[in-house]
Amino acid sequence: MEIHEFRWADYEEVIALWKRAGLLPGRSDERGEIEKKLSRDPDLFLVGVEAEAIVAAVIGGYDGRRAWIYHLAVEPGLHARGFGTLLLDELEFRLRKKGCLKVNLHIEPENSSVMNFYQQCGYAHNELIFMGKWLA
Repeated sequence: MEIHEFRWADYEEVIALWKRAGLLPGRSDERGEIEKKLSRDPDLFLVGVEAEAIVAAVIGGYDGRRAWIYHLAVEPGLHARGFGTLLLDELEFRLRKKGCLKVNLHIEPENSSVMNFYQQCGYAHNELIFMGKWLA
């Protein structure tokens, strides 16, 4: 799998991948919101390509203190090929180069089957209370 930074030509294919993988793109994944993300750290939105098709994607974010992983997805049926691990490793490498010490992620309850994958990659379950508020 070849990894490259997200390009606008990838947008529709990445959204379709997320949907096939069971991730439901929301308001934060609309073009205007992705533009904001790309203006901050475009090198942390990665796409994996195999045989000229997007087979994996992940968004990373870093605020200078902590990093977050969003929407790591691999084409269903290709999970055993190691694409998710390759993409996650590349994202973590890029975060380390920026000086990041800790990375976090959320798993939606309906997607809890991915916990084993993240645990195998060194992530630990934390009992936290997550809260959020839409500002617009």
